[in-house]
Amino acid sequence: MTLYAVGDLQGSREPLELLLEAVKFDPSADQLWLAGDLVNRGKDSLGCLRLVKGLGAAAQTVLGNHDLHLLALAHSDKPRKSNPDLDAILNAENADTLLGWLRQQPLLLQDTTRKLLMTHAGIPPNWSDQQAIDRARELETVLADDNQFNTFIQGMYGNEPNVWSDDLTGLDRWRYITNAYTRMRFCGPGGELEFDNKEGADTPPKGMKPWFEWPAQRQHTLLFGHWAALMGKTGNDDIIALDTGYVWDNYLTLMNMDSGERWQCDTTGIVFRNEG
Repeated sequence: MTLYAVGDLQGSREPLELLLEAVKFDPSADQLWLAGDLVNRGKDSLGCLRLVKGLGAAAQTVLGNHDLHLLALAHSDKPRKSNPDLDAILNAENADTLLGWLRQQPLLLQDTTRKLLMTHAGIPPNWSDQQAIDRARELETVLADDNQFNTFIQGMYGNEPNVWSDDLTGLDRWRYITNAYTRMRFCGPGGELEFDNKEGADTPPKGMKPWFEWPAQRQHTLLFGHWAALMGKTGNDDIIALDTGYVWDNYLTLMNMDSGERWQCDTTGIVFRNEG
């Protein structure tokens, strides 16, 4: 079995299909990990959900901030701005099935054999691997419980608290975990979160660094998406950035986690092996 990992689709189904065809992906034998943000900004978010769900046990995705936003739209009574790509999902005949499946997806994936962890945005440097796993499972339990889910989804948005404490409870606790796993780019040494700066790693706010540049005790290689401005570069072989900005006219990247080989598809549909 070969394990492949791919960056943020953001509503772009066709390049993923081209990449899977290029590597001769076999759903009966291979596995695909997706870094979240399956939806929004592209032109076929509905197709992305159908494709990934249709792969069944061969595909696993973590939830990204755009995926959670879609769930919030689906479960809110508030008027929403028109978004043709997301509206296509919300108005689809099988919307309940697709959204129910999306809600069941994890915040974190682990491969114990290959010693890999994946989240959408990263892991705060002050969390151990086991703490990261436990806190992801904690929030997944909230998503699975109807009453807690409704409370969470109505209070999910916001930048506070921006510092972790074991004493956090309820919405504050859930919101920090959500923001760390789905929105984080820069942070302080204690996991202090900052959300205004979305540029590259070389433009940190004062007193902060990219989350992956702080010292941390890790037993796993970390995979993440979310930060397209990095263009797949972290300067650390044990921190693998997968979002290479297809929706920003760059590439969708698929990585063979067994060989380290990277395949990319550009916006013209050309698939090539990245030798860099």
